[in-house]
Amino acid sequence: MAKSSKPYFGLPYIVSLILTIIPVTSCLFGIIHRFLQGRIVAGILRLLVGWNIVWILDIICMLLKKDLFTLIKF
Repeated sequence: MAKSSKPYFGLPYIVSLILTIIPVTSCLFGIIHRFLQGRIVAGILRLLVGWNIVWILDIICMLLKKDLFTLIKF
């Protein structure tokens, strides 16, 4: 799949930020986003560790880097 520079399926930054703040959408879209990027291991890790620490790190990274938190590159 083509890798998008925008988080959450190429949506604008502000929409992605709002979706990141909502815990359910952040967890679900984060898992789907990693699988669509071809990062199977990262998707499985997000599925297992889910919403707690990763959710907070996603919010921080979205505010600072305008991208999702990347735990593992593959």
